[in-house]
This record gives sequence, C-alpha cells and structure tokens, in this order.
Amino acid sequence: MHRLFSQASELTGDVIGAAIEVHKDKGPGLLESIYEWCLRMELELRGHTVRKQEHVVIRYKQFQRREELRFDLFVDACLLVEVKAVETVHPIHKAQLLSYMKLLDIPLGLIINFHVLKLTDGVSRLILPGANSP
Repeated sequence: MHRLFSQASELTGDVIGAAIEVHKDKGPGLLESIYEWCLRMELELRGHTVRKQEHVVIRYKQFQRREELRFDLFVDACLLVEVKAVETVHPIHKAQLLSYMKLLDIPLGLIINFHVLKLTDGVSRLILPGANSP
C-alpha cells in the first residue's frame, strides 16, 4: 500500500465536507476560480495546509528537468484536488489528474465539479493504480 494512502483516504471526507460548505454558500453557476479560492479558504479555516504548485523532476529516457507543476489544490501534502465548474467532467480531466498524481507520487485525488445541484453528484475519487494494494 502507498505510504500516504491511509492519510489521504481519511482526508477526503473533510475535503468533500468543505466543498459542500462552499457549494451551500455559493451555489452552482460561478467561475471555477471563485470555487477554488473559497474551497482553499475553507480548508485553511479547518486547519489544512493547501498549496497550488510544486516543483517536480520530469524524466524522459536519459533526460531530466525540473518543472513547476501547477494544479488546483494540494492538501496536506497527500491529496490532490481539481476544482471544476463544467457541465460534464470528461475523461481527459480524470487523465490529467492521474498524470499529476503520478508525477507527484500522490495516491488519491478528487475532482470536485461545482456545476451541479447536489455537490456529492459532482465528486470523483481517483486512486493511483496500485496505491491501495498491499
């Protein structure tokens, strides 16, 4: 099992709860950047550390370079959260999050789409392949 899997798994409930709080306050139909900022503030109010970017080493064959990876929210250094405000979450959104998770070696990620009437209908939980295996 991935070293961060249990911590990230426990954290998902609080992150979803924070997103529900934001959604109850703001409702659907706003810009993604508004939801992202509000969610970040709510998570920080709940005592979580939230970052928006991380430096990673990209390796390709015998080459490597350091690159700044930008993502929506990286919570407590163990859970990636992508915030969306779209009609439909497409497979490419999930693929992008999985790519970020792989580069950062993060076992769990959430896509939270605020463009829904009931927020729990807009939550997708992604697990890095093999992260929950012994």
